[in-house]
Amino acid sequence: MRKALLAVLTTTLLFSSVSAMASLDDDMDILKGGLRTVTKTDDVAEFKKALTDMRGAAEDAKTQTPDKLKGQPSDSPEMKDYHAGLDKLIGQIDSSMKLADAGDLAGAKAEAKKFADTRDENHKKFR
Repeated sequence: MRKALLAVLTTTLLFSSVSAMASLDDDMDILKGGLRTVTKTDDVAEFKKALTDMRGAAEDAKTQTPDKLKGQPSDSPEMKDYHAGLDKLIGQIDSSMKLADAGDLAGAKAEAKKFADTRDENHKKFR
């Protein structure tokens, strides 16, 4: 019994550590899935959950470096531009969340449509 409990505890800790260290690809997958959800759902709770997940992924992505910028100093103009793109997305997510919190799902979805433009603009630069 003790060995089984130890094995479960070890596995739980291992997976929680791995999820805390998401890669940039994982963050981008979360953003992609969240965008799909916010554009299709009419459920406010699901919409807000997707926005929350997207915001967390965008914040985590800011701590990482895209392959195209590997080797760049953190204060380089390119890295600053990368961070500015993520900050723009986070601002859009926050605006959309405020509208959803106010009960304006249609307005929140309209704001969320801007996410794709931000994605496209930044993928051209950093992907």
